[in-house]
Amino acid sequence: MLIAVLTLVIVAGAVTGTVRALAGSPAVAIANEDHPGDVLLVPGYGGSMTALDVLAARIRSAGRAATVVPLAGDGTGDLQVQANVLNGYVNQALVAGSGPVTVIGYSAGGVVAWLWDVDYGGVRKAQQIITLGSPLHGADLAALGQAFVPSACPAACQELVPGSAMLSRLQQTASATRPPWLSLWTTDDQVVQPPDSARLPGADPAWSHPSRRSANRCAPSAVNASIIMSLTLSTHPF
Repeated sequence: MLIAVLTLVIVAGAVTGTVRALAGSPAVAIANEDHPGDVLLVPGYGGSMTALDVLAARIRSAGRAATVVPLAGDGTGDLQVQANVLNGYVNQALVAGSGPVTVIGYSAGGVVAWLWDVDYGGVRKAQQIITLGSPLHGADLAALGQAFVPSACPAACQELVPGSAMLSRLQQTASATRPPWLSLWTTDDQVVQPPDSARLPGADPAWSHPSRRSANRCAPSAVNASIIMSLTLSTHPF
């Protein structure tokens, strides 16, 4: 159900705001705003593309260009390198005539999306960012790995330890400079612990003010999460 709702949101344009329309935000100079933006999907830790391939296929079947970004190496290396890979795919889409892109980051792929936004000017290139169950404040599992099995905790694992230098840098960035953003997670998450590590700093938990462009949404189950996404995006477009 979550895949179906995400497809509906992206293809039908429920998130209708563009960067050009955001007060105080610069125009997207290299994006073709008369053309639908490509959708770029970023896998999680380890780089498995299987689950996102399903979502990408649904998006393509509805007429939108969608690409699952293959992460460098085995997907467990430096997240900054992964952000650079994502930026290459974004630039390639824009040069080919895409409008401002939609970036969907799954799990650690959401941290990659955040790095890309901060370091590569996401607000000038993206219509929206959606992160799904992303450890934006780190994951306890990464901390355990670094503490007890450091040989099995490569660069990405180390960077996902709560309080890491990379995460601390991201959390200090200004929310006003982001593209429209939805962070969605579920309390059923058994990998990203605690689940509310997916909470985006500075985002509005309930779109309580019309000037806010980002939001956090938590649900007790994946099914409820998909319902929340459908309702909130249809009634509170960015």
